[in-house]
Amino acid sequence: MNEMIRSIIFLAFGAVANNFMCSLLGSHTNVSPLLFTDEDGPPVPPSTSSVHQASSTSAPVLRRPPIATDDGSIGRAKFTQPSPHLWSDIQVVPPHAGHKKVLVTGAAGFIGSHVAEALLERGDEVIVVDDMNDYYDVRIKEGNLAMLREKAKKVAQQAGKAHEDILSIYRGDINNETIMRSIFDRHKPRWICHLAARAGVRPSIEDPLLYAKANVLGTMSMLEYSREYNATNVVISSSSSVYGESESTYFSEAEDVNEPVSPYAATKRSGELISFTYHKLYGLKTTNLRFFTVYGPRCRPDMAPYKFISQVIRGDVIEQYGDGTTSRDYTYIEDVVDGVIRAIDRPYPYEIINLGKGSGTMLKEFISLVEKHVGKKANIKFMPAQPGDVPFTNADISKANKLLGYSSKVPIEEGVRRTVAWFKESFDEV
Repeated sequence: MNEMIRSIIFLAFGAVANNFMCSLLGSHTNVSPLLFTDEDGPPVPPSTSSVHQASSTSAPVLRRPPIATDDGSIGRAKFTQPSPHLWSDIQVVPPHAGHKKVLVTGAAGFIGSHVAEALLERGDEVIVVDDMNDYYDVRIKEGNLAMLREKAKKVAQQAGKAHEDILSIYRGDINNETIMRSIFDRHKPRWICHLAARAGVRPSIEDPLLYAKANVLGTMSMLEYSREYNATNVVISSSSSVYGESESTYFSEAEDVNEPVSPYAATKRSGELISFTYHKLYGLKTTNLRFFTVYGPRCRPDMAPYKFISQVIRGDVIEQYGDGTTSRDYTYIEDVVDGVIRAIDRPYPYEIINLGKGSGTMLKEFISLVEKHVGKKANIKFMPAQPGDVPFTNADISKANKLLGYSSKVPIEEGVRRTVAWFKESFDEV
């Protein structure tokens, strides 16, 4: 298994990152393919009344072109504005309008639960797979699944169907072959939305091997099942973290992103490259979506927007890392879900596409908006910048606009207002 992991990392990262990951994995001679331990046995038949306790063990990648510098060395080109001309040669794929059976991994989480909800609302059948790990309070994930069950019941009633016919929920690790083959054999999904992942830059620095297992092996597992079961389209979540210390004003998919500054970013870039390999070898249609800073109702408690709102409401100290001038492309969840659904409906041969708002907001400005809509001043403690953090993110969304018809519709102030309102309605801290 160690040799298998080495091979995967080599495919994914190339020479530089491969050296890093091989040194990381070098002492691990017995790496288990299971991220979490499950009891032996097949999954329980699908039901929406409870989570199944699953068990058992063609387009080329566009990169930022190298340029010659004054001293004769090779540097990296720097984009100072969105570059729609880069995508002018890509043929736009029309959306598939028919009913779909969609497998959504990570659907008990923040983005996944919203995507699954939107698919149910439009009449698709949804198969949910989530390992329900304890990265954050599992009760939040249970609440998201309960919401999906209620949504399925309402949609099914309106359509004159049984809710079991439109929503199936499985609890299990996507690296568990017994679980996943049972699900694919039973449901035969042709549309795959792979959102399951270990998230977060800082935790990945503390436990990089866990992130490699979940994000690299997990993505390869989903690609392999998708290949074997003839999936029509595979949409995979990537991250703006892959841009690392880019100096571009707008982060473009054409940039060279092979210098990740965190294990998390490295695993996400790995997923993009592995999916290209599956496209090249097997013709598997895959689209990798680079999410930026997504926020909104049901956001994870470890995410900065959630923390800021909670801390301002309760009067707790906000630890602000840096001077507040770091900038993020905060993208409201409704916009991100719209982009994901558009990508699911359009089976491109192979693409990497940014999903963001298209403009950045400084940290201190975001906190100021939270103060405004909460109605209280923040108690800020200034902290030094942390390793692995990037100074700013700003998505060039011209490619998403051309290929998906995507555009961000929710302004930052409206998004913060809605998120604060959700928080006040959902919790008792007010």
